[in-house]
Amino acid sequence: MTTDTHVKTGFGAWSTAAEVLAGIDLTGRTALVTGGASGLGLETVRALAGAGARVVVPARRPDAAAVALAGIAGTEVAGMDLADLGSVRAFTDAFVASGRILDIVVNGAGVMACPETRVGPGWEAHFAVNHLGHFALVGGLRPALAPGRARVVSVASSGHFLSRIRWDDPHFRDGYDRWAAYGQSKTANALFALHLDTLGAADGLHAYAVHPGSILTPLQRHIPRDEQIALGWMTPDGTPADGFKSPEQGAATAVWAATSPLLDGHGGAYCQDCGLARPAESDDMLVGGVKPWVRDREAAARLWALSAGLTGVDAWRP
Repeated sequence: MTTDTHVKTGFGAWSTAAEVLAGIDLTGRTALVTGGASGLGLETVRALAGAGARVVVPARRPDAAAVALAGIAGTEVAGMDLADLGSVRAFTDAFVASGRILDIVVNGAGVMACPETRVGPGWEAHFAVNHLGHFALVGGLRPALAPGRARVVSVASSGHFLSRIRWDDPHFRDGYDRWAAYGQSKTANALFALHLDTLGAADGLHAYAVHPGSILTPLQRHIPRDEQIALGWMTPDGTPADGFKSPEQGAATAVWAATSPLLDGHGGAYCQDCGLARPAESDDMLVGGVKPWVRDREAAARLWALSAGLTGVDAWRP
């Protein structure tokens, strides 16, 4: 795995979220985690709540989310569908009106390699759910973000290796490719964090993107088992391949980015294995690292303008 050696974190690829937060007291802090009812999101919620945080989990199926979170003290569920900007707006308006303050936002919900799906005004689902929904969510929550200390963590992926932003056709009107669509959305996650950190500086807000590693979770529900075996993700008996993490290990980098003081001065960073990712030296997605197109500030600003135009949300507009 590949992380920047000049930040000595004491953690690595196989650290768990609980280990990262050991000794950290989040009592009195409030976090929000999308995708918090399954997979990496559930482990992220479990770790943050275990460190004392109150954790809000907005979910498309709140009843099912409540069942998944039963027994984890300090959690609460609210209804919200990232594919429906009206639903996102209703959630953010209600949260802001409550007067509560958010210290941590983890944008973890998403879809991967799904069949061609259109949402809202015909938007491609990966771009809409993984990126635009979170863009509108964070923008709507701006008044509730804790001044001087809020952190927003976007769960990206080495999937960004698969596609830059398709400026001429971000919604795949001209031919759909499920892996390119997923890859574009992960590039968007990283570029969103990069520009949000720039715009949020005046508020003391910092944003980070994280690659959690390769983990088998419900995110792969659209990928047939035979295809996962052919890709080398698992053995024929269903055992994860060498180099794959457990969900507890996969959640570690997100909670590290949400809490570590070692990231002071590294706003907008792309993180991996509880550290700063080094430039990718190959196209091996299991090794990871970061491609130059997700560190392009001009592209990040351009994506922000595109997203604001599409969603009608631009909370940091001068």
